[in-house]
Amino acid sequence: MPLVVRLSPIHSVGVYTNSPIRKGRRVVEYAGPHMTPEEADRVYEGAARTYLYGLEDGKTIIDGEGLGAYLNHSCDPNCEVDEIKGRVWIMALRNIAAGEELVWDYNLYDDEDPADCHCGSAKCRGTMYSEDWIQKMKRRAARKQKTNSKSGKRNAAPARKSKH
Repeated sequence: MPLVVRLSPIHSVGVYTNSPIRKGRRVVEYAGPHMTPEEADRVYEGAARTYLYGLEDGKTIIDGEGLGAYLNHSCDPNCEVDEIKGRVWIMALRNIAAGEELVWDYNLYDDEDPADCHCGSAKCRGTMYSEDWIQKMKRRAARKQKTNSKSGKRNAAPARKSKH
């Protein structure tokens, strides 16, 4: 199936199909060098953008390259990822028409930096973080708020002294 990278209304560039893709079909492999999470943190510390994918084993990160790394996020995806025998495949969630942009839900986790979503879907949740991670962050913030309330701390910044 011919795939092409071109400008995307979601973000920068995306991957599009030139021919129909049937539901359940392997679309493209998310390929690249493998590294540990510690290596990825060291190599990409301070980087504004990465193409990293964490395998389910929790010990391996793929530093994405090739077409698989250029698929954009959407809260209403037409693709999903599937690990098969240690390889990561992007699979069609539904029948995809020729000319459609291929997108998958990144379901980010493990960070607190903003990851705003611009997919434009009616189902957009406003972030690329997974629903589970969003709930975890809400619980963490509620615990912090509760702890601060009990100790008499405020979240507001201290007042600055004015210079006269």
